[in-house]
Amino acid sequence: MDAIDKKLLEFLQQDAKKTTKELSSKLNLSVTAVYERIKKLEREGVISKYVTLLDKKKIDKGFMVICQIKLVQHNVDSVTTFEKEVVKLEEVLECYHVSGDYDYFIKIYVKDMEAYREFMLTKLTTLQHIGSTHSVFMIGEVKNTTVFTM
Repeated sequence: MDAIDKKLLEFLQQDAKKTTKELSSKLNLSVTAVYERIKKLEREGVISKYVTLLDKKKIDKGFMVICQIKLVQHNVDSVTTFEKEVVKLEEVLECYHVSGDYDYFIKIYVKDMEAYREFMLTKLTTLQHIGSTHSVFMIGEVKNTTVFTM
């Protein structure tokens, strides 16, 4: 990956709807050259997919919670069962297996505290192998980006 590829990736991260013509003028390349570079980056898996970012408040998902989870046991069955179940929860947008005092951090988006309580009671606490949870609520968003500096 050269400096042009890196610049191209920065532009695409900022706005993936930019046309190859717009990108070619920014990069001083032909439209064909930009198109070929994008296709190469897709083939190599550098670009894995294109997504649309939504305004969470406008879709009633403005309440963000980081929930830390401890499993009862740390054997293969407990870990794989928990992971298979947690990925099915639509409110959970991210799940990380971590080191330290807790086993997992999950990021949850719901409408409000009432919706979070409902989620905890009817979904999260019904998952097998959870020993304990600890929830942290977002007060305000300071930085939220999807752009990696190249």
